[in-house]
Amino acid sequence: MADTLSQRMPPGSVNSVQTDASRSADGNDTLPPALSPDTANPLRQRNEASGSRQHSHGVNIPGSGGFMQPERVARSFDLRPGMIVADFGAGAGYFTIPIARIIGDNGKVYAIDIQKNALDSIKARAALEHLLQVEPVWTDLELPHGSRLPASATDFVVVANILFQAEKKQEIFLEAARIVRSGGGLAVLEWNDSPLPAGPALVLRVPKAEARRLAESAGFSLVREFGAGSHHYGLLFQKPAHHS
Repeated sequence: MADTLSQRMPPGSVNSVQTDASRSADGNDTLPPALSPDTANPLRQRNEASGSRQHSHGVNIPGSGGFMQPERVARSFDLRPGMIVADFGAGAGYFTIPIARIIGDNGKVYAIDIQKNALDSIKARAALEHLLQVEPVWTDLELPHGSRLPASATDFVVVANILFQAEKKQEIFLEAARIVRSGGGLAVLEWNDSPLPAGPALVLRVPKAEARRLAESAGFSLVREFGAGSHHYGLLFQKPAHHS
């Protein structure tokens, strides 16, 4: 797995992506028509009450209830310097920043979220740490080609703490499969069924078996489980390599 995932995409394979936000003629930030407020969905409603991911240092984090250590968990992804990663539903950079440190200056991490204020937080944090490899993408992952990245543009995708908020869960996995190269990887992290005052209601949480089914139906194969804290589960998948 580690050797396969460490292979790089060809140079320039992702340079056609439109990132951060589209700009209108007068220079104001605007979402494309398909992403207007009229098409709002549960991912747009990410906030503390629904268990959104927020970046923090040793403080309780709404997205994880303070039970997940992002630096340690990110090391479970088998990432390597120079890799290209997409963080689906990046929030304010809970995993984006640790991933950026792992992949280094020659890598790239696309922080994808529907909330522009969350992406602004990521941009500020990345600038503070001189992490030029972080690139925000303002978009809606539940739309067709929702990441706005080209096909096979990434080595790895992270889907963490967003499934319980999404109406179109399968579309998220299909988009991950579209943008991950052959042999690339996928990490899925979600709240488990442990009762807890923080986090989403139990009825909204996605069981591990269901997350696995969604990933496998999109063409991924389970590699292993990994530790994601006391109130989350972690699943590592791989997109099968094509053999000539």
